[in-house]
Amino acid sequence: MSVALAAAAFAPGLAIGSFLNVVAARVPLKRSIVSPGSACMSCGHELAWYENVPVLSWLALRGRCKGCGARIGVVYPVVELATALLVAGSFLAFGWSGTSFVAAFFCAALVTVSATDLSHRIVPNVVVLPAAVIVLVAMTALHPSAEWAFGAFGASLFLFLAALAYPQGMGMGDVKLALLLGAMLGRTVPAALMIGMIAALVPSLVLFARHGKAARKMTIPFAPFLALGGVVALFAGDELLDAYLTLF
Repeated sequence: MSVALAAAAFAPGLAIGSFLNVVAARVPLKRSIVSPGSACMSCGHELAWYENVPVLSWLALRGRCKGCGARIGVVYPVVELATALLVAGSFLAFGWSGTSFVAAFFCAALVTVSATDLSHRIVPNVVVLPAAVIVLVAMTALHPSAEWAFGAFGASLFLFLAALAYPQGMGMGDVKLALLLGAMLGRTVPAALMIGMIAALVPSLVLFARHGKAARKMTIPFAPFLALGGVVALFAGDELLDAYLTLF
């Protein structure tokens, strides 16, 4: 049953991913996500339906605008495919339930803020804060407990203190993203934060190896790594936490 649900959710997930590309491209520029319709960001060429098929159109156009030939970044099909896989994964993991819909929404929000942080180095308030509120209310209604509120504000406070201690390495957007992570993950949010921080060490070490002390003045987008931690904790957080606790 869950496998069938996941398969059925994949195509809608691709469509959602296509819409998230619009959000990620326009919100940082404070442009409407409704009007005009899908168009090239370089020349304004409005896309025909056959130019707007998730993933397939990008492949058919070889990653270039049909109107002006401008390059269309690989982030577009990646966002669409990642969204589809995560939406399908939510239904595979949680079946037909309220939790699966909240998890799919949570994953979509993570994909969006990851894309905006990669392209514009911002985590938009207009995306992450409403998403955090929606997820917190939904999880509390579905599974009545203070766990979700404690997770949200605890994770946010932890990164807020980290931002105060090291402002060059942590932004307030990351603090707000932690609010969303905790609202969805509850007691397993520490696993998400830990995974995100460990994953972020890899590019940090690469920068340090290549640029030495100058790397201290360089920054990397942290939201995608927190999002990675959030996804891992969503699908395997309980197992990771239980495995960790058995060590003590």
